[in-house]
Amino acid sequence: MPADKLENVRAMDELLERQAQIDPRQSRIVELRFFAGLNVEETAEVLVVSPKTIKRDWRSAKAWLHRELEAKTG
Repeated sequence: MPADKLENVRAMDELLERQAQIDPRQSRIVELRFFAGLNVEETAEVLVVSPKTIKRDWRSAKAWLHRELEAKTG
């Protein structure tokens, strides 16, 4: 794996760990949606919450990750 891609993977892993400390459900939603490929309804079923909650938390989690990545890369 090229060094820049490896660094991106490490940065994302660190961010997901931080996010899990701040909001474990949002971190889990990122894992389920992004890495496991589940849709909103499937994610809601796994986490036993409404699809509306998943949509709201997904938007919030993506925004947080984007802000944090921007801050890291300057």
